[in-house]
Amino acid sequence: MSLQSRSAMPLTVAWLGYGGLVPFVALALGSLIDDEQAAFFSAALRAYGAVILSFVGALHWGFAMTLSEFRDESAQRRQNETFGWSVVPALLAWPALLVPGPLASGLLIAGFAAHYGQDRRLAAFASLPAWYLPMRLRLSACACLCLATGVLTRLWCW
Repeated sequence: MSLQSRSAMPLTVAWLGYGGLVPFVALALGSLIDDEQAAFFSAALRAYGAVILSFVGALHWGFAMTLSEFRDESAQRRQNETFGWSVVPALLAWPALLVPGPLASGLLIAGFAAHYGQDRRLAAFASLPAWYLPMRLRLSACACLCLATGVLTRLWCW
């Protein structure tokens, strides 16, 4: 694969990745605009956040399975760590569906932030496309901002 093809984000990735922010933004705006339905929008926002956090964790499972950098003993340890990390986001997302709103959003925001940290760690030893980390940062930041908006809206409505 040429450097240019690794640095240019595929159009499909851009559409799907950034398109996945539409529910975050719509639900956050809904929680701000409609006082009567703010609780519904905030709950839906947290549920969507839990689904997406689980999804991004699975990215690392896929990376661990397919990357060729895992050859020697230390590389095998990194592969095992990558497999191990891949389930952590789901383990944070699931209880976020069961606890009160502010705590749930806090778990999800912490999960997105931690996952971005793991993305950076992975990029330090794995050959990822140049567009991957900037895209993940933008997606995670927007998701966290929307989740925080949902929490603040609920706190104002009480």
